[in-house]
Amino acid sequence: MTDKTSEMPQPPSDGPVYLPQPKPVLRIITVVGIALSLFQLYAAGIQPLGLFFQRPIHLGFILVLAFLMFPITGKRPRGVIGWLIDGPLILCGILVGYWVPANIDAIANAIVPRQIDVTVGIVTVLVVLEAARRAIGLGMTIVGVVFILYAFAGNRGELPFLADLMPGILNHRGYSLDRLASQLTLGAEGLYGIPLGVAATFIFVFVLFGAFLEVTGAGKFFIDLAYAATGRQRGGPAKAAVIASAGMGSISGSAIANVVTTGAFTIPLMKKLGYRPAQAGGIEAAASTGGQIMPPLMGAGAFLMSEFTRTPYIDIVLVSIFPAVLYFGAVYLLVHIAAVKQGMTGLPAADLPKVRDVLAEGWHFLLPLVALVWFLVQGYSPMRVGYYAILAVIAAAVLRGVMNWVSEGASMQGLVALTKAGVIKTGEALELGARNAVAVSMACAVAGIVVGVVGLTGLGLKFSAMMLAFSGGNILLALILVILASLILGMGLPVTAAYIVLIILVGPALTEDFGVPLLVAHLVVFWWSQDSNVTPPVALAGFAGAAIARASPMETSVQAWKYAKGLYLIPLFMVFNPVIIQGGPLPLVLWNGLIVVMALVAFAATLEGFMFAPMPIWQRLLLVPAVVAVFWQSVPVEAAGAAIIALVLGMNWIAGRSKPAPVTP
Repeated sequence: MTDKTSEMPQPPSDGPVYLPQPKPVLRIITVVGIALSLFQLYAAGIQPLGLFFQRPIHLGFILVLAFLMFPITGKRPRGVIGWLIDGPLILCGILVGYWVPANIDAIANAIVPRQIDVTVGIVTVLVVLEAARRAIGLGMTIVGVVFILYAFAGNRGELPFLADLMPGILNHRGYSLDRLASQLTLGAEGLYGIPLGVAATFIFVFVLFGAFLEVTGAGKFFIDLAYAATGRQRGGPAKAAVIASAGMGSISGSAIANVVTTGAFTIPLMKKLGYRPAQAGGIEAAASTGGQIMPPLMGAGAFLMSEFTRTPYIDIVLVSIFPAVLYFGAVYLLVHIAAVKQGMTGLPAADLPKVRDVLAEGWHFLLPLVALVWFLVQGYSPMRVGYYAILAVIAAAVLRGVMNWVSEGASMQGLVALTKAGVIKTGEALELGARNAVAVSMACAVAGIVVGVVGLTGLGLKFSAMMLAFSGGNILLALILVILASLILGMGLPVTAAYIVLIILVGPALTEDFGVPLLVAHLVVFWWSQDSNVTPPVALAGFAGAAIARASPMETSVQAWKYAKGLYLIPLFMVFNPVIIQGGPLPLVLWNGLIVVMALVAFAATLEGFMFAPMPIWQRLLLVPAVVAVFWQSVPVEAAGAAIIALVLGMNWIAGRSKPAPVTP
């Protein structure tokens, strides 16, 4: 818990920045945040609640926090005018959390929705849109408003004239304000549907788990461990950034958060070693983006996929491990090639922590992760797993504190100080978890509006028909359309929201019209929803890396895009070789695993023009069709591509052995 104005939580990096708030407001935020976290822990581990209790109460808490944390006045002090606006909105947030649980029997038994319930529903939608605007930026609010206007556009809707502005395939009958409000707030198809349900259960408890790890110092432990393991290698800090970001992916739910936490250490050291500022920032952005696809958390994606596909959470985690390793392996290889080309060396051993010392100091941080994996394997629900994982963090921290207390003499004064510090740290973690959950919960709430409108109007089927028409039945063209749509959506939406919106719109077409397996379709869309973190012109993680590296944001984003190429290639391989996700005969699985590794190595060599030695242009040109052949759905064609890759890389290896590689600055 804190009362320092300098520690006021700020909105996401892609949203507006607000000034610190007065201490009384910060104390209220602390109280509300701790109350929300305790409520979530109660529902996760002590007494599970029904969806029409859990989800509205969660949303009510989140709305109150959003209006407290992000004033209407933005950069200016809130003042009387600000409170005259925000005060009623905070009360509306309380009303949202109270109304459905308190009136559930009357709502469920009403044949025709009561007018009072419809009115509260309208208020709920309006305050959700405003809270989303403040917490995650204008883009998400615009998306919600556009879908609401679409529901009204029709002969029987509130705004029939809008139907004339839409292509014929998108036309529908139109719906009234009361009908839409009922759809969005009085059932499980709108605001209180799957997206908010996942946010209010699985996502929150794991965000809270990450907050406990962060407060207890786990982030520094993973960074130090990565440095100890890779620091003496060529380009050591860059490789440490890759490994540390993979570890931080188990803690943070945000690529930008990964950049600013690990990047604060890795980017300056990369620059010191010889990487250009934009290159250092780009490497960190690409590595941090991988944290969103790294099991077990996957930036909340695994939980959403589990609900949408009805696939056990543990299965999502297991099938995602190999693709995530491939992604980090590709980034690691590109980093290594850049270091060799530039003649870099590692850091002196004296400047690096030792693995033994790091483990001796922070071994207890591994216990919660071991507990998390064990509970998953035992088949516990994700929410219960998160609950027990939080208890494991607390137990590990207490164990470490007691050991330190005993080693320091076991005095009563020390015990009092230890207890006080533990209470403060627990409060900080409970508050931090609630604050960190605001953005993702608001994104999921607005995504619920999208889900509700799509279900009401049948937009998903219409969008699938459009996608089929534009691609002409060609799956590669369809996938390119998905990439473009994900990039455009990602410019204005958080990753989780972009994934939800995109899978609702294009998922049916991918699975039903193009025959992509359901789980593969979800993984592909989720991976490509990350691309706005590293793809110009809007590369949020790249911009964060540029700020730390003091480099050009656009140049840094281009570098991030270059190092994150696996984000595009690996999902393509999933589509054309789904055996690596779905499984199959062991020889076929091993074959596909081998050729995808070869393809990524060949692609990295082609991109950099270097592997074991400088690569002539004809070799690079020869590798391009070989990589394409590996992605072909034909074993003979794949084998031919793999043979060419092996031949070219073998020739390059011989060239590297015969003469030393020239060093370029």
